[in-house]
Amino acid sequence: MSGELSPIDRAKFVAAKRAVDFVEDGMRVGLGTGSTAAWMVRCLGELVRDEGLKIRGIPTSTRTAELARQVGIEVTSLDEAKWLDLTIDGADEFDDELNLIKGGGGALLQEKIVATASDQMIVIADVAKQVSNLGAFPLPVEVIPFGWQTTKALVEETLVSLDVLGRETTLRMNGTSPFVTDEGNYIVDLHLNRISNARQMALVMNQIPGVVENGLFIDICDVVIIGHGDGKVEIRDINAGTVNEERIDFVDNDNLFADI
Repeated sequence: MSGELSPIDRAKFVAAKRAVDFVEDGMRVGLGTGSTAAWMVRCLGELVRDEGLKIRGIPTSTRTAELARQVGIEVTSLDEAKWLDLTIDGADEFDDELNLIKGGGGALLQEKIVATASDQMIVIADVAKQVSNLGAFPLPVEVIPFGWQTTKALVEETLVSLDVLGRETTLRMNGTSPFVTDEGNYIVDLHLNRISNARQMALVMNQIPGVVENGLFIDICDVVIIGHGDGKVEIRDINAGTVNEERIDFVDNDNLFADI
């Protein structure tokens, strides 16, 4: 398997492989959305199949739920689980304080709800996702469809008073139609280039009528596991103030990964 992967995919895989070591029998685990999170779901499925791990997974999107069921993970809802032991998810960007931009896959609302309902959030990412200042990746803002153009205009007006390098906003599309989230909403992507005060941005965006949620995850992530293409992983724990490096061996034959 490893010989067929690009360096980026190898980095995602080793981060995911290390992250599932945090999962213990009987846990309620939030399952993130995106390409890196998909590796994690498959790694968990491997543990369920080969080692008899018993967990309940709470997915953050319909596609994650489908994948989890395919690999044998018991899936339940957040309403049923009520509170989670752990959430493992990817990120589009993270900074030195482990603040994040998420939502590139369009699941930011469910991802934030699940992450904040967890005792711990672990983010898995390749090293390219690390930035000194958030904002190079477009910031997703989920808005209700009713009056979305008015909401978009209010967002643009608000950006004038914020310290950002860019102010272009675009409605996310799916072909010729607006992209629609699992909750039936639209996403406006903010092309800011740099966000000087992410905490302020997160608070201000959510005060705009029509905005449901934004993709800034502030003070939510506890641990980031950074994967590298050579199998090295770096584990940063913001609460313990520790940084550790390890190396993950690749697995060359596993049918859970055959279609990636």
